[in-house]
Amino acid sequence: MEDAETMISDPDAFENRPVAMNNHNNLLQIQEHMYILDDVKKPNVFRNMFPYEEIPKIPFNDRTVPHNMPKDIWITDTTFRDGQQSRAPYTTDQIVHIYDELHRLGGPNGMIRASEFFLYSKKDRDAVYKCMERGYKFPEVTSWIRASGEDFKLVREIGMKETGILVSCSDYHIFLKLKMSRKEAMEHYLTIVRDCLEEGISPRCHLEDITRSDIYGYVVPFCLELMKLQDEYKIPIKVRACDTMGYGVNYPGAVIPRSVPGIIYALHTHAGVPNENMEWHGHNDFYKAVTNASTAWLYGCCGVNSSLFGIGERTGNTPLEAMVFEYAQFKGNLNGMDATVITDLANYYEKEIGYSIPPMTPFVGKSFNVTRAGIHADGLLKNEEIYNIFDTGKFLKKPPVAAVSNTSGLAGIALWINNYYSLPKERQVSKQDSLVGHVKEWVDEQYAEGRVTVMTDEELEKIVDKTATESGVSLTQAND
Repeated sequence: MEDAETMISDPDAFENRPVAMNNHNNLLQIQEHMYILDDVKKPNVFRNMFPYEEIPKIPFNDRTVPHNMPKDIWITDTTFRDGQQSRAPYTTDQIVHIYDELHRLGGPNGMIRASEFFLYSKKDRDAVYKCMERGYKFPEVTSWIRASGEDFKLVREIGMKETGILVSCSDYHIFLKLKMSRKEAMEHYLTIVRDCLEEGISPRCHLEDITRSDIYGYVVPFCLELMKLQDEYKIPIKVRACDTMGYGVNYPGAVIPRSVPGIIYALHTHAGVPNENMEWHGHNDFYKAVTNASTAWLYGCCGVNSSLFGIGERTGNTPLEAMVFEYAQFKGNLNGMDATVITDLANYYEKEIGYSIPPMTPFVGKSFNVTRAGIHADGLLKNEEIYNIFDTGKFLKKPPVAAVSNTSGLAGIALWINNYYSLPKERQVSKQDSLVGHVKEWVDEQYAEGRVTVMTDEELEKIVDKTATESGVSLTQAND
């Protein structure tokens, strides 16, 4: 390909642009785009899209890019890095236990490919050593560092095979935080990347704040340089597109840098980053973490970075458990992932770590498949498919349940009894059973006396056991 500056100075060069095969999309193309660094003198903060005194705007130009979902897609984890920035630090033992569970969740095909760790405290380094001693192929133990020589020493001393490097790419960060020019920032980052490669360590460049970045004036030229280094050293260089502030949108025809499809297309088609070397990292500030992560898969990212229960900076990261079920919906199966581990981890967080998961959180909250309406409970009693999203008992060890209140009716009480006592089908009670009727009378009395709260499991267990004993009915409790 001709030198970009030559082409700019010589108009004839543009008229005689060669036609060549684009190996990233297998199409013949005219070499019309020369993505060179635009070393601007003033920061481009896209004030038209991000007027700080107003709500950010989502402009459209109706340019769309094709779906390009890779054959193989996977999940990576940042529970011990980004997920640890917003809460009390995990103990070493807690990290190792969670890491073991992530290995079990990812299954024999290693669907959770990697987990990244801080290296700054002795506790974190101890956890890294213990997790590496496990000898698991997946999740691979990786690190995260700032782009500094001092941080890189930690990576080298521990013997990491791969490390993430914070690579800020918006002018907000380059000019206003780092006080550098684009050229200075690029040269600085490339120096650290080359240091990694010289040691045989695979760098993973975290393109921080990509959804406020000049995609074709900085991000693509920088990634083109990364790909040159990859060709030179024959060591994979990964690129993580970081939606640091949650500005990304999945809408077709939206304008970059906010367009997730547009960013992924630019990285793959114009910067030449292989699908397997691309990863999406999102935040949930605008409630778009899951949809943006799924969109990244759809448009060419093999990897999606996530955190258990979405725990992370500010509003959190893409929830790992959400992407397990997004994967299953895209691919039609779990590819060996053991989704029941999600429930085990949720219980561990609540009982051992003391973290309270909001009750209505999908898949893991105590109320995510709890019905309070009598008509819904009646439907579940007849066939749980009517009001349950899938077989949550099979995949999450959490069958649908009914909360008992003044609106539950006979069906809600019957459903609660059947689930709480884990009654087999042949022994399940119906809403016509006298046991259910007696309990319903007691419940009605409570609300007639002015009660306004939902019945607790302990209260219901007490009255059900009392009524069952008086009626000569035997119930085997689930927790026996």
